[in-house]
Amino acid sequence: MTSQNDKYMQMALELARQGIGAVEPNPAVGCVIVKGGEVIARGWHKKFGEPHAEINALEDCTDAAGATMYVNLEPCCHEGKTGPCTDAIIKAGLAKVVIAMVDPSNHAGGKGIEQLRKAGIEVELGICETEAKLLNAPFIKFAVTGKSWVILKWAQSIDGKMAWTGQADGRRWISGEQSREDAHNLRRRVQGILVGIGTVLADDPLLIARPSKGEVVTRIVLDSRLRIPLDSKLLATAGEMPVLILTNQGASEAEPQKCKQITEKGAEIVTYPEVEGRSNLEFVLDELSKRGIGQLLVEGGANVIDSFIEEGIFDEICVYIAQKKLGDEGCVGISDAMAELAKAVGLQYVDIKRFGKDLRISGFSKRGIGAILAAGG
Repeated sequence: MTSQNDKYMQMALELARQGIGAVEPNPAVGCVIVKGGEVIARGWHKKFGEPHAEINALEDCTDAAGATMYVNLEPCCHEGKTGPCTDAIIKAGLAKVVIAMVDPSNHAGGKGIEQLRKAGIEVELGICETEAKLLNAPFIKFAVTGKSWVILKWAQSIDGKMAWTGQADGRRWISGEQSREDAHNLRRRVQGILVGIGTVLADDPLLIARPSKGEVVTRIVLDSRLRIPLDSKLLATAGEMPVLILTNQGASEAEPQKCKQITEKGAEIVTYPEVEGRSNLEFVLDELSKRGIGQLLVEGGANVIDSFIEEGIFDEICVYIAQKKLGDEGCVGISDAMAELAKAVGLQYVDIKRFGKDLRISGFSKRGIGAILAAGG
């Protein structure tokens, strides 16, 4: 039987999910205040830079004195873009705070819990802890390791093709409209979107979420031979939103004039040491992590995604499978490794949802989730 604590924490988690895609790189947090056995207030962190869940919940009620607060992450006790939540909780006179998990960030790490207890507020910790960690896994990984959370995403037909052959009949997408809308929601979560130069040459993408809600995302291209067209949409918009071109040292030395033209358009070039004729993905991930990219979305194409799989550099996958066979009308087949992941082989906490006629399969890698569940206390 579900306890009252579990019931109210589940409410807080559900509220927290409403902030996904708007609060990043902050964690998604929801809050419920209960008094006399009734929920008297609800709140969640709605947008990065705006009040936290606890503040919104406190503003949702007139008298929280003696009440119990349920929140899926330790309340902050530091001054950031907003004031400390712990100060507001103490001032409101709450009797108890039930917390799902400790915030593993350097500025937190139990300090908020300690402050609440010193103020005479009872604190209970660990209710729905696993669900809370899964909800904010990317935030936890970056806080604990300083490394980006890597999401591999692609769309495919049921027979494993990623694109139509040619555009003669105007066909462009394999997945349906609802799947594409969900994929744009995924883009809103991340701080970086990465593709290979093959995708740029084939599709000339912008790599932004539509409709835009003011997100700032770094668009990243793996371009070992510096083949990006100077008239590409990415370079045309580099002054509006960051573009990062990752190329090997030899290419940049051989193309000084093109490097100058690229940087004049507002893009940045970073060179990496080549490893046995392929991109140095560990270097790439270190570079992006240093730039504060807490979540990185790798959108392909197939060779790039396969490289991340082969090297084990991914934490989460998101695959949209259109219930159609392309046969000879399709091209760019997925790799054996991608096919295994599309069957959810080796994934944990797998989730399957339907979007129109498409299926979305998502899940965490063992590498991605093991350290997350062990984090905190």
